[in-house]
Formats: sequence, C-alpha cells, structure tokens
Amino acid sequence: MSPEDAATPGVATRLFGENLDKAVAYHHSLATDGSERGFIGPREVPRLWDRHILNCAVIGEAMPQGATVADIGSGAGLPGIPLALARPDLKIILIEPLLKRSVYLGEVKERLGLDNVTVIRGRAEEKAVRKQLGSVDVVTSRAVAPLGRLAGWSLPLARKGGAMIAMKGSSVGEELERDAAEIARAGGGEGEIIQVGAELLEEPTTLIRIPRIK
Repeated sequence: MSPEDAATPGVATRLFGENLDKAVAYHHSLATDGSERGFIGPREVPRLWDRHILNCAVIGEAMPQGATVADIGSGAGLPGIPLALARPDLKIILIEPLLKRSVYLGEVKERLGLDNVTVIRGRAEEKAVRKQLGSVDVVTSRAVAPLGRLAGWSLPLARKGGAMIAMKGSSVGEELERDAAEIARAGGGEGEIIQVGAELLEEPTTLIRIPRIK
C-alpha cells in the first residue's frame, strides 16, 4: 500500500465531519502532487495525517466563531486548508509569496470547492498585501519565523482587539520572553500559550496567542 493510500485516522471523522472526503482528497494531493512539486518532503508523506493535517485542524479550537483568518506563509496550505475544512464557518485567506505554491493553493481551492478560502500571492509585510487584505480577526502561521519577527508581520494585519495565533514548538515560552520588546513594538499585548487537540491527538498542538492592543 502506498503512503498516499494510508488508512484515514478515525479522529479525522470527528474533526472534519461532512468535509471528511475533502480532507482525504487534500491528504492525497499533498502525498502525490505536493510531494512531486517539492512542497512536502518524501519522509513526511507517511505521517501527513498526524504531523501536518490533524495537528493543523485542531487549532480551530482557538478560533472565534465566524472569524476572518489570514494564514501567512501558507506554503502548501498548512494550517489554513485543514482549518478551513474543520471550521467551515471561518473565512480563510491564504497568503503565500512564492508563485508555484500560490498556484498550487489555487488549484486545491478549486479542486476541493473551498468557498471559504481565498488565495493572495505576496508577503504579509508588503503594503499591497495589507491593502488587499484589510484588517482580519486572526492571523495564523506555522513554522514561518522566530516569534518577534513573526509578530511584526502578523499583528499589523489584525484588527485592534484581534490576535495572532501561531503554531509553535515547546520552546515558545523562551521566545516569548526573548522577543517581548519586538512584540510590544508590533502592537502586541500579553502572550498566552495554549495547547489544543489534547482530547483528539497523542501530541497536542502548541499555540501562542498574542492580542493586538494598539
């Protein structure tokens, strides 16, 4: 059995509900097309569900109902596409600077019929992107940059009262302390470390939530 045909985890049904078929199709796309085009490393293909799709989908636990969410540096659509599938009430905007990746994101959006997803090619810090995007409720990301720099890109995109909610590793507490001055300069308030997916995944996903206060 090839990796792209691996059994769908039972927890995927609980996370994606009526969108399970679309989640399976996205998994297949990453395992085949995404891998062939260099967006997913070959070693990651057998663990796409656990390490990439499911751990991104559970971040919906931290998202307000009906929010507009910008996913910066979206790459192959992580975390934005699993989030859009798990939380169809959210409006997801995928921001990706590289042409080949933004093209792929557009293809996935059309193939899966994701009406709640928009793709913007560009960098979060570009004025043109900010103008096109406007202010959003939440800015999310995964493995994009150190926290201070990430806050400088993310918080200006969020409305006052909104937040950045970024996927981070276990050292996020150290990053939060180290980059406190940069976060404050970007308009951020006190950061909160959150774990989501504890009831669904063997290893919960760690998030940092920083509100925009100015």
